Amino acid sequence: GLSYDWDREVDTTDPEYIRWTQWIFLKLYGKGLAYIAEVPVWWCEALGCVLANEEVVDGKSERGGHPVARRPMRQWMLKITAYADRLLEDLSLVDWSDSIKEMQKNWIGRSEGAEVFFRVESGENIGVFTTRPDTLFGATYLVLSPEHALVSTVTAVAQKRAVEAYRKQAASKSELERTELAKEKTGVFTGAYAVNPVNGEKIPIWIADYVLSSYGTGAIMAVPAHDERDYAFAKKFGLGVIEVISGGDISKEAFTGDGRNVNSRFLDGLATTEAKQKITAWLEEKGLGRPAINYKLRDWLFSRQRYWGEPIPIVHCQRCGTVPLPEDELPLCLPEMKDFKPSGSGEPPLAKAERWVEERRCPRCDGPARRETNTMPQWAGSCWYYLRYTDPKNHKAFCDPAKEKYWMPVDLYVGGAEHAVLHLLYARFWHKVLYDLGIVSTKEPFMRLVNQGMILGEDGQKMSKSRGNVINPDFVVEHYGADSLRLYEMFMGPLTQMKAWSMKGVEGVYRFLGRVWALYEGRSFCVKQHGDRIAHDSLVRSLHKTIKKVTGDIERLQFNTAISALMVLSNDFSAGLERGFPGEENPLNQKAGVTFRDVFEKFLLLLAPFAPHLAEELWRKMGHPASLADEPWPSYDPALVEEDTIEIPVMVNGKIKSRLTIPADWDERAVEAEVMKDPKVRLALEGKTVKQKKYVPKKIFTLAVS
Repeated sequence: GLSYDWDREVDTTDPEYIRWTQWIFLKLYGKGLAYIAEVPVWWCEALGCVLANEEVVDGKSERGGHPVARRPMRQWMLKITAYADRLLEDLSLVDWSDSIKEMQKNWIGRSEGAEVFFRVESGENIGVFTTRPDTLFGATYLVLSPEHALVSTVTAVAQKRAVEAYRKQAASKSELERTELAKEKTGVFTGAYAVNPVNGEKIPIWIADYVLSSYGTGAIMAVPAHDERDYAFAKKFGLGVIEVISGGDISKEAFTGDGRNVNSRFLDGLATTEAKQKITAWLEEKGLGRPAINYKLRDWLFSRQRYWGEPIPIVHCQRCGTVPLPEDELPLCLPEMKDFKPSGSGEPPLAKAERWVEERRCPRCDGPARRETNTMPQWAGSCWYYLRYTDPKNHKAFCDPAKEKYWMPVDLYVGGAEHAVLHLLYARFWHKVLYDLGIVSTKEPFMRLVNQGMILGEDGQKMSKSRGNVINPDFVVEHYGADSLRLYEMFMGPLTQMKAWSMKGVEGVYRFLGRVWALYEGRSFCVKQHGDRIAHDSLVRSLHKTIKKVTGDIERLQFNTAISALMVLSNDFSAGLERGFPGEENPLNQKAGVTFRDVFEKFLLLLAPFAPHLAEELWRKMGHPASLADEPWPSYDPALVEEDTIEIPVMVNGKIKSRLTIPADWDERAVEAEVMKDPKVRLALEGKTVKQKKYVPKKIFTLAVS
């Protein structure tokens, strides 16, 4: 904890922090980005509360196995969809891994296509979003989600009982269960028909749970010949399959690729892209459709029906509706409650704190009002904590503009990939809102993101008590020291990769640290006894190369290779001590006066980030009263990191025939002469004519022969 600034500690549950979380919510509300909607949620009658998606397994509560069902409830929503395009576009501004960017892109799920209007016999229009309007001539039926608003309206009397039973069944399934490709397709015919706008054909309207109300319009045009799920559904229920894109064999499976249109009248022969453009323009001209963009991203369900959470600073007035609290009344804190369990009625626990709920009159008309009883999710406080670090003690603002401009954006964020589509996306959304309000100075909060890999047990499995493969760090510290634990964690492999723990590896770095100590004292030739002697030129060069290597590796977060370089330098140092002190070996170094002590001190500075306790103790033993942490980072001499010799491959007609070690400063003529003398090259050239020679300095020498 030496380098932590504890004066900047923040606590998202502290009233002063909650004050500014609520303040940001009011900014969102004032910008029209926070609103109330009726939203279907998982309701468990037995537990008397709302459950999150991850708390529902196979239509039952994870705890207790009680039945659950979808039930509409009043919820606060945040309009993250208003920022969907910017959340996509601004990914180009940040240095994140392609995989994390792809996860966010897929979560947002921007799709370009068309909205097509299908007229129902009873007079209603059903709007359908499709990314493949070019396949419209192949639409043989429509499917509505069980929750679609028109299901009750269009369903024929004879089918109402079957449709209602199916809707009730679908309400107990999660979206993941409903959309799983491998699951058997289910559905019910509504008894109604719609008209395909391009050919006037009557097509049946079904409901099926593989269509979600949350995506597009909650209705799809089914083109079984060119969609896997539609194909499986059509085969099961005996519905028509019409090929409209050439290139596959629809007797065996759906063809989902691009191709040229067939059986599509005025689209016949057109390639996919051209056909999409032509049919969309035709639909728009006829008033039967229009170009459309759709997103998988839904507005953020923000409220929670539980006690623990920031109170939402809103009151509900019969006359004025929803009214925000004045900012000078923040923070609004939770009331003390002895019983904060779910009420069982669907009302949040805070509804039981009647005095607290009713004590605040309407700020606008002074009439009777009720406080909002939902609370904020855990994500609220974590959406902006990084900003509070810039100015944690400010009581007048959530952060001083000058300090925000100085510190932001965050240079490096190290965190797990599990945050990709929740915390990181929510934080980016809030940050962009604050940017639009002129409160922050950057478009993005986190410029560089690195996902650390998981450390596995020695058996290569995820650590768990049930497997008995958990490594207790206290044991490692007790037997090998904190530096050995720290050093091994960074040495065991690249930061971003999963790695299996190895106690032999811990023992290895422990022995390395022991050798470092012995360089100072405990051997015949050591720094303590001979530190004022002039160091060998080769050791000084090794030091400067190591400074360059370790500096670059730390910046790239390649700690394992930085530690490897330090191990090489320690070996060079040991070898230098063993060779003795000839003095005359390097007159230039003698003149510069670089001693073994000088080299060792620089070595300790490089080692300190990885093994701070050992480095600090040796630093003090060398007579330094101040902490090593206050020393400037070592710099290297560019002239001393240049190699004296280099190895270059010699390639003949694209195949490597030899490798030569040559002085690094040789020009092309000298290199060519050496190449032509090499026995392996001469053998490769026997009986052949050299057509071309080329030398890429310090890289490769190539010959073309015939």
